[in-house]
Amino acid sequence: MSLAGEVESQLAELRLREPDGAELRTSVLTHVAWAPPKWADAARRTLAGLEELHPSRTILLFPEPRRADGIDVTVSLRCFAFPGSSREVCSEVIELRLGGKRVRVPGSIVQPLLISDLPTFCRWRGLPPWGEPELEQLVDVCDRLVVDSSEWRGLPAAYAELAALFDRIAVSDIAWGRSLGWRGRLAALWPGIASVERLSVTGPKADALLLAGWLRSRLGRDVRLAHRAAAALERVAVDGEAVAPPPGGTSDASDLLSAELDVFGRDAVYEDAVRAAR
Repeated sequence: MSLAGEVESQLAELRLREPDGAELRTSVLTHVAWAPPKWADAARRTLAGLEELHPSRTILLFPEPRRADGIDVTVSLRCFAFPGSSREVCSEVIELRLGGKRVRVPGSIVQPLLISDLPTFCRWRGLPPWGEPELEQLVDVCDRLVVDSSEWRGLPAAYAELAALFDRIAVSDIAWGRSLGWRGRLAALWPGIASVERLSVTGPKADALLLAGWLRSRLGRDVRLAHRAAAALERVAVDGEAVAPPPGGTSDASDLLSAELDVFGRDAVYEDAVRAAR
């Protein structure tokens, strides 16, 4: 039996165990997650907070190149009560441990498992291996690539590699999403901000680089960046004058990813910010 046949057989068996009235296939998208070993637990935690908001077929890919060639499959249904109804919303979760050479061919493994006519998002954990088959194949079969560039080493150089993908696949960056409130605060300083010379940011390096790239791309000229490392975006200042922080608390990983899954087209403003990040 093929992998796709095995997965569908297991899902059919799980559906038979569900009580009457369960809504068993309410997927609005296919969510592919590439999670090397150091990111596996984080990927599962994020998924647990996402399922009620985005019923989906989720394909978790756990690459283990040092294992023997092969694929280990685990299939499950995650069901949640629908508010005000006895019905349930269910997501399908397919976990694939890719061993040995199977790590290099995820596209051919994933494609038969995709639900036709639904968008496919790929959440890539960690720094993508630019130009390698595993990334190239998933770019070819998915509609949108979702990254968090704060997980990367090698910034800002890695942004040039990311920009090379823009004409092939729509890209979302969770680091960009985190800065939305601060971008609103900076935009509200117009027209005074048109003369800014230095932007100071306390926060993750990726967030700071993207904020500075956004400002440069909007103003059409250089703006110096002074960066101080912190785990979250804590402070932004323009020419030494602090900007009032945006209202609301910090969103968790599930909420940030959820927001990106509601976006379907290319983000030209983000792309410009990436190209100007340095």
